[in-house]
Amino acid sequence: MVAIYISVGSNVDAASNVQGGVLALQRDFGVLRVSRVYESESVGFTGENFLNLVVSVDVPNLSVDEVSRLLSDIEDAHNRDRATPRFSPRTLDLDLLLYGDAVYRSQGINLPRDEITKNAFVLAPLAELAPNLNHPVLKQSYQSLWAAYDKESQRLWPIDFVWPDELHA
Repeated sequence: MVAIYISVGSNVDAASNVQGGVLALQRDFGVLRVSRVYESESVGFTGENFLNLVVSVDVPNLSVDEVSRLLSDIEDAHNRDRATPRFSPRTLDLDLLLYGDAVYRSQGINLPRDEITKNAFVLAPLAELAPNLNHPVLKQSYQSLWAAYDKESQRLWPIDFVWPDELHA
């Protein structure tokens, strides 16, 4: 078993797509650990605010590539448009952040994902979910990385979020 961490985000019908994405993750991977949901301003473009969170699950016998394919399939099922620019609205964005303590660079997959230390909407929920876990390269805890983060550079705030009854996180 290896613990994986996945960033979940949406700014198009965000509440519905976040709920659907997390339910699909639960269906495909099993019992999830889920951070609070945060709302944040869009980064890199002008657009609607995003809803973001991080989930973690222990997976047996799935490679990084297999997990990435499953995440892409879930995004596609939520009408993810891959023809749009990188910084644009998203129905559902699922990014593999961590695969255990692996440092992995292959076929467009970079682990640990660079956005962990660059974006508040990734680091804050990750630090909440795994405060004492160390970044595989920086060897610092996510709690300490979040404590040192310039919180004025990107605004985010936790929100009350209603989960469907079928989510058993």
